Amino acid sequence: MQFLNGITLLLVYQLVGEVAVRLAGVPIPGPVLGMVMLFLTLWGRGGMAESVTQASTALLSHLSLLFVPAGVGMMVHFGRIADEWVPITLALLLSTVITMVATALIMQLTTRWLIGAGAGQGGRADD
Repeated sequence: MQFLNGITLLLVYQLVGEVAVRLAGVPIPGPVLGMVMLFLTLWGRGGMAESVTQASTALLSHLSLLFVPAGVGMMVHFGRIADEWVPITLALLLSTVITMVATALIMQLTTRWLIGAGAGQGGRADD
């Protein structure tokens, strides 16, 4: 019964997020808003209920099954993917490189900022 209560709670948050997005017209996915609301609720409570822990653990243990629809979609649209492989490949490569560069820059800036903040508290900045 714990699993059923937990999965119901997770689905209710997803539904509330979807309804809120549709009513407000905000340009984010409903499940993302639902997840943010769930996070804020759990943060406010100071932890997770046992039912949510059990449901989320069960869902995570079967996470690989969630990739089946994506694989089926690729097989269904294989002809279109084959026709447009150059732009798809370029988009994947460029987005990967841009993400890696942005992550590296953010990491460097954050590290310098943290070291600088530590130096102001009597520590040494080895920059």
